[in-house]
Amino acid sequence: MNQHLFAHKAREYEGNAHRVATVQGIGQSVLSTIALHGDMHIMDFGSGTGLLLEQLAPVVGKVTAVDVSAAMNQELEAKRHRLPCELEILALDLTRQPLSAPLDARLDGARFDGIVSSMTLHHVADIPALLARFHALLPSGGFIALADLDAEDGRFHSDITGVFHAGFARDTLAQWVSQAGFAEIGFTTACVVQKPHGDYPVFLLTARRQES
Repeated sequence: MNQHLFAHKAREYEGNAHRVATVQGIGQSVLSTIALHGDMHIMDFGSGTGLLLEQLAPVVGKVTAVDVSAAMNQELEAKRHRLPCELEILALDLTRQPLSAPLDARLDGARFDGIVSSMTLHHVADIPALLARFHALLPSGGFIALADLDAEDGRFHSDITGVFHAGFARDTLAQWVSQAGFAEIGFTTACVVQKPHGDYPVFLLTARRQES
């Protein structure tokens, strides 16, 4: 992932009504699928300007927002005062750390109740490695709730810079999730993005780290 990829988009990021509606659909799907509560500490991976975590903040205790983009993190920082939970913002790229290396010092000892993500997976080249990293950050029973595009025709993005996947086949992704040590794998369709050249479903994948 490239920290400069979204630098020029950060200020206008929420000006895209379709993008905002998509993440609202994802947030509603998370809230209806996962039993969140006020004692939870969750990570939002690829948090951007905080469109997803804004919806989850009222029902959890703490959110650690992880995004490689300094510009996106700056936009999120400006919202801190109106978020009803504790917020930690980390400029961090989990995808560049070998699994054999120790976790970033800022995550040392952190154990999250769950990890959420919205429309970020397709920007990550090695999904199995990322899922293994998520597994290492969760206790037994900890959840993932990851939203992204179903396998698509490659026309969803007008600019494919930084895009490594044209969506995902659900059965392939489920296999990777299982191999990473997760169980109770499920999919729901969070929303459908309508574009002039077609409709693009967005899934929410949920799973839990298997009991040790």
